[in-house]
Amino acid sequence: MSNRAFSNLRRLLLGGLLASVVSSILPWSQAIADDAKTLRIGYQKFNSVNILKGTGALEKALAAQGVKVSWHEFAAGPQLLEALSTGAIDLGHAADAPSVFAQAAGKPVVYLAAEQPYPRGIGLVVREQDHITSVQELKGKRVATGRGWNAQYLLAVALQQAGLSYQDVTPAYVNNAADAVAALQSGSVQASTLWDPFLAAAEQQPGLKNLRDGSGLTNNRTFYLSTASFADQHREWLKTFFSELAKVSQWANAKPAEVASLLAPQLGIKPEVLEVASERRNYNAVPITPAIVAEQQKLADTFQGLGLIPHKLNVADAVYPTAVLP
Repeated sequence: MSNRAFSNLRRLLLGGLLASVVSSILPWSQAIADDAKTLRIGYQKFNSVNILKGTGALEKALAAQGVKVSWHEFAAGPQLLEALSTGAIDLGHAADAPSVFAQAAGKPVVYLAAEQPYPRGIGLVVREQDHITSVQELKGKRVATGRGWNAQYLLAVALQQAGLSYQDVTPAYVNNAADAVAALQSGSVQASTLWDPFLAAAEQQPGLKNLRDGSGLTNNRTFYLSTASFADQHREWLKTFFSELAKVSQWANAKPAEVASLLAPQLGIKPEVLEVASERRNYNAVPITPAIVAEQQKLADTFQGLGLIPHKLNVADAVYPTAVLP
């Protein structure tokens, strides 16, 4: 083969190799670009975020900015906040206690906004056959709860109000509401801490009753959280999110039966259960005020006093300093 022929062959081979490399890189580049323009939202069953997902309104609003939306369901707040802290999602919601535990664990999450108080949305559930009629009677009993749950905080403060301490019960830690209910029904525990809609479902089951809800003990707020780095870079996305959330929240507050009909097929929960839970909830998001920070600080201090958080927290350090609500 002549030098000229060899040179031509080499050019053809190199050209083919480069084309192959480029063609293999382009899909990855496109995937990265698509991911960079996707708002990844974590949610739990039955929340204004869950309702927003069901309407499809956010997808339409963000499409004008060239942004897609992906939704990721979590069993409870601690799992959602773990995903948020590791960068698996960009935005999500969790109750008061999981948010405090995330800060205590050094997770880089920040408070963006809060929901209105929802004290009747958590409860201590017992079996009627056990004839437990007061929180005082939980002394020496086993109680199913989750580490860092909002309902775990209810258990702690309800025991304090009853003149008992957290050490007067034996916590049986579970990972989700279904396991808490199963433990109670089997008799392996004498009480379970639950939150809506699982609480509302338990209240309608024969043989179960809500011994104590959060009224007068805890506001049981839901918080909207992200990371400071994401919020800094995508403030317009967040403003669009909260704008659409406000619209759907106003509708949800006025139409609890329609909320139940929307969510029942998604969640596999009876509409009548969801309607009960929705009627006792105010979905509106509000800014993080000093009073709300003080609520969270009290919660953090309570868990620290129980030895469940090892050190003093300053909740205000985790509040995002720039307003994102419309």
